[in-house]
Amino acid sequence: MSTAQGGGHSLAFRVMRLCRPSLHVESQSLRFDPADLLVGEDIFDDPIAAAELPRLFHDQSHVSADSDLTYRSRFLLHDPAEAIGLPGLLVLPQSFGAIYLGETFCSYVSINNSSNFEVRDIVIKAEIQTERQRVLLLDTSKSPVESIRAGGRYDFIVEHDIKELGAHTLVCTALYNDSDGDRKYLPQFFKFIVANPLSVRTKVRVVKDNTFLEACIENHTKSNLLMDQVDFQPAQHWNATVLKSDMHHSDNSLASELFKSPTLIRSGGGIHNFLYQLKLSKQGSGQEKVDGPNVLGKLQITWRTNLGEPGRLQTQQILGSPVPRKEIELLVVKIPSVIVVQSPFVVKLNLQNQTDRTLGPFELWLSGTDSQEEKAVMINGLQTVALQPVEALSSIDFNLNLIATKLGVQKISGITVFDSREKKTYEPILDLEFFVDSD
Repeated sequence: MSTAQGGGHSLAFRVMRLCRPSLHVESQSLRFDPADLLVGEDIFDDPIAAAELPRLFHDQSHVSADSDLTYRSRFLLHDPAEAIGLPGLLVLPQSFGAIYLGETFCSYVSINNSSNFEVRDIVIKAEIQTERQRVLLLDTSKSPVESIRAGGRYDFIVEHDIKELGAHTLVCTALYNDSDGDRKYLPQFFKFIVANPLSVRTKVRVVKDNTFLEACIENHTKSNLLMDQVDFQPAQHWNATVLKSDMHHSDNSLASELFKSPTLIRSGGGIHNFLYQLKLSKQGSGQEKVDGPNVLGKLQITWRTNLGEPGRLQTQQILGSPVPRKEIELLVVKIPSVIVVQSPFVVKLNLQNQTDRTLGPFELWLSGTDSQEEKAVMINGLQTVALQPVEALSSIDFNLNLIATKLGVQKISGITVFDSREKKTYEPILDLEFFVDSD
């Protein structure tokens, strides 16, 4: 690839993109076997006729193309592999072609001296210009090329990781002394457009303590993409597990992980869905309760094209539903292993203050229900429990005396905490199930 230059310059740049070659496809007419025109598929039902078939067409199907003056043999299949129209040749890129985000742009640059005289002290620079930045790829200012003889050239290779969409320009410049000793400046520009190879659409669903992330990847290129890696990198305090439909069928999970085959996404709009299960880690279960967006993490995607051209993209941070701020948290520390009906028992609880200020003192009770039925679990003794103030980002343990009045699986529900100083009531914040046995 080159651009026309005027002004009587002795030098000129030539640029060729270095990328994997493409397969050469023959453009001639479709080839066929002459037997397909004269006999049907049912001829193979008769073993005698099928055995005579090769001899009947042997003379015509093996006519040499050089000796066939009528060129009839050019339409005949001499080998079954010829039907696909791929002779096995590879074609080098004739232009920059399609360049996609996430690829590595690599070019072979040659500066040629087309004059009859030698040029000296050549300072060569090459850079990529985008709408946002300029990236220097080569600069020989500190060690200029001493000379380029008449008809000679100087070659080099430049590489650049494509991280922006839109118009890009490869700018090649040369500052040199011509045969008259004049200092001349040669700029040349090679423009290309960077397109988006794929799009990523995500959906986030929350089911109780689990968060599920679905990522839909669509291929916008003209070639198939083999996805080597589609990994979700969770944010701090999150753990991620990829969910697959064949997880329970895997006999050797370690071997399948080491030698897993790439996922094929077909060209021209092919899609594939990936599903991840996210859980808060134990270290982060009490630290993520803040207002604002909930950052889950980001996707790391790597792929290869049909002939192995690599690509890599990383998405922006994926956000989940905003996490509401919780000022206090009530946790179960200890519960008896055996609970007998109509017998008092003690449950040890922990009240956490997740704010940066002191809260309390508190009052705790079991809120009543509208039904007239007797409660299955009640407080044994005073119905209101007084708790001391809790310092910022700290917690206190306390015991709650209870009694169960019914057998079977029962639930402690409706625990309400009231801040006596701020006159604020916290809604029921703990549900605990246990089994009540008989005497």
